[in-house]
Amino acid sequence: MRTNRTLAAAGAVAVMAVAAVGAAAAPAQAAAYYNGACGAGYTVIDKLDSGQGVTYLTYNNGWNCVVAVTDRPGARQYMKAQIKRSRDSQWIRDEGYYTQYAGPVYVYAPSECIDWGGSVWPDPTVHVWVRWDDHCG
Repeated sequence: MRTNRTLAAAGAVAVMAVAAVGAAAAPAQAAAYYNGACGAGYTVIDKLDSGQGVTYLTYNNGWNCVVAVTDRPGARQYMKAQIKRSRDSQWIRDEGYYTQYAGPVYVYAPSECIDWGGSVWPDPTVHVWVRWDDHCG
């Protein structure tokens, strides 16, 4: 068993080394940052990384807002931002092919739980859906 772990660790190091060389040769990507799309006064309270972007949950005086921001501004990608009060069945969402971000989408839910999520991926048929998460407040 110990030998297998050693071989697996050596293989993992080799894979990481190859990945690091490949990453060094690839052009640099811009990191996704919250872009203020929800409006003035909104504070980021959580975020989910979807591999090619970040989905942000923001809050301002009872209003919750979600926006999914790409790591590759200018490149057309499939993006989704969604939110709902946990007690509701209907999602409020914005999804489609965008070059900067999906959303903002809003729900007023002071002192209530909300569900939210989003994704950024080039192709909606193979995109990675970031699980929705919940917040109570």
